[in-house]
Amino acid sequence: MRLAMVSNQLRTTAVNDVRVVDAMRAVPREDYVPADRAAVAYVDTLVPLGGGRLLNSPMATGRLLTEIEAQPGDRALIIGAATGYSAALLAGLVAEVVALDEDAALTAKARAAGLPANVTVVDGPLADGWAAGAPYDLVFIDGAIEQVPQTLIDQLADGGRLAAAVIERGVSRLSIGRKAGGGFGMIAFADAEAAPLPGFARPAAFTF
Repeated sequence: MRLAMVSNQLRTTAVNDVRVVDAMRAVPREDYVPADRAAVAYVDTLVPLGGGRLLNSPMATGRLLTEIEAQPGDRALIIGAATGYSAALLAGLVAEVVALDEDAALTAKARAAGLPANVTVVDGPLADGWAAGAPYDLVFIDGAIEQVPQTLIDQLADGGRLAAAVIERGVSRLSIGRKAGGGFGMIAFADAEAAPLPGFARPAAFTF
């Protein structure tokens, strides 16, 4: 099933970074979903994790990991790390990973998953990031958000990259952002369903 995911879902959707493909071929995705969902771990869909949270589809994860261009010396922050699947993937691509989530039940599962030694799982509000470990070369937001808070941009190193699915008019668009000096900009590169993350709602606009 993992090999079928690689050949049918990743290679056909521009997931063409060899290291990303190798990581997704090697990491057992079924270890990061509830036991009763293991049979659908490799289906191209969102997988319920409990507590209203969902695991992104393989395609969305693979596209974001490809576009973020992880380098061996990078330090990465994962926002919405949940049970640790994306942390397990990034661990083999970068030097250090901080995996943040605010759901204690999910971080407990991530710690129990036996993640690589270069992954640190931390608990806290997603939109606050993890300033104690900043600056980061990569911020990987593992889900769909309405806006990128300035707090996370501030935790990026100069030249750092940020990946997320950004919701625009009800459509989630896989996007990559880059920080240069005092500026930050994001570009969408594909539309794809993604797991919504709490705490990133755009303030309601004033109406008469």
